[in-house]
Amino acid sequence: MWVLALIFLAAACVFSLGVTLWVICSHFFTVHIPAAVGHPVKLRVLHCILQLLLTWGMIFEKLRICSMPQFFCFMQDLPPLKYDPDVVVTDFRFGTIPVKLYQPKTSTCTLKPGIVYYHGGGGFMGSLKTHHGICSRLCKESDSVVLAVGYRKLPKHKFPVPVRDCLVATIHFLKSLDAYGVDPARVVVCGDSFGGAIAAVVCQKLVDGPDLPRIRAQILIYAVFQALDLQTPSFQQRKNIPLLTWSFICYCVFQNLDFSSSWQEVIMKGAHLPAEVWEKYRKWLGPENIPERFKKWGYRLKPHEPMNEAAYLEVSVVLDAMCSPLIAEDDVVSQLPETCIVSCEYDALRDNSLLYKKRLEDLGVPVTWHHMEDGFHGVLSTIDMSFLHFPCSTRILSALVHFIKGL
Repeated sequence: MWVLALIFLAAACVFSLGVTLWVICSHFFTVHIPAAVGHPVKLRVLHCILQLLLTWGMIFEKLRICSMPQFFCFMQDLPPLKYDPDVVVTDFRFGTIPVKLYQPKTSTCTLKPGIVYYHGGGGFMGSLKTHHGICSRLCKESDSVVLAVGYRKLPKHKFPVPVRDCLVATIHFLKSLDAYGVDPARVVVCGDSFGGAIAAVVCQKLVDGPDLPRIRAQILIYAVFQALDLQTPSFQQRKNIPLLTWSFICYCVFQNLDFSSSWQEVIMKGAHLPAEVWEKYRKWLGPENIPERFKKWGYRLKPHEPMNEAAYLEVSVVLDAMCSPLIAEDDVVSQLPETCIVSCEYDALRDNSLLYKKRLEDLGVPVTWHHMEDGFHGVLSTIDMSFLHFPCSTRILSALVHFIKGL
């Protein structure tokens, strides 16, 4: 029996080594690390770890042990949390929605700003634990009360469940600001990546909210604002740059919106929407809305191919403003509060931020824009990763703190 056990153990070790070598080799063959990012070795290590977890998740999913998102979430939440002695952290629920409340330990009679934070992660990664460091530092450095929302995710919960959970939690918070010592005139919604999209939608939903304090500002960190056009300049230029490669974007979009992967080529060619829809939204999505300096290389304007009606019938949900807040009506967008947008140069979603920034500015909404020339998608999450920390993450947090203190 022990001989069989040793053989099995040896086979498992060889297989694990093979998986690791495959991930490393595929990384070097398929991924591009720009020199301007800085710390290229760190980014390579970070991306290989991400790909290794995703690969093992896919293997376990094929073996029907668990789904890939379940495996990934289990692994990402293993590291113990580090608590700051100057921040009081409380876990509780708004109904069934788990939240974490961060409050500065120093007690004063002065009401503080309130920040509702929605974590990123493509709808399946990220959690209250992974963003604990960000929320804790945001609380301490901006002297604010931070509420982090643990919305439901893949594989069980798809669009629009995460948005609905965050909207409900935000309304709960707005109705109980007195209990947390929050100034009702200084409530901010904030999110990164997928969470940034949620923040934009929640803000739009609450512009007319009767009997609720008005949202003072929104902070949108390398967020996704539309799912119509996946061939903007940054999608073409940055499709092979970690941590958000083209294949990973497709996985997140198709899983969250419950699309068949067979439509990937059709969507790439722009054949999933009729010509009149492209014409209607060209004023907001067209490449002419993006400054020329972002289109100098690696971009080619591609005409949309004739519509595939079957695809359109299945993917038309992208025209819902809850899915693509960039295309919300003018009477909604014009009422939005002061906005802080953070974009990263080496991010496939860069142009989403540029397009939403222009849309807001055209309608008179004050916008503070921070563009990280050496940034990549997901860089803020490295802020408490010790040797995998990128200086850009600290600059982003400092920009957020400065914006919040200026409200």
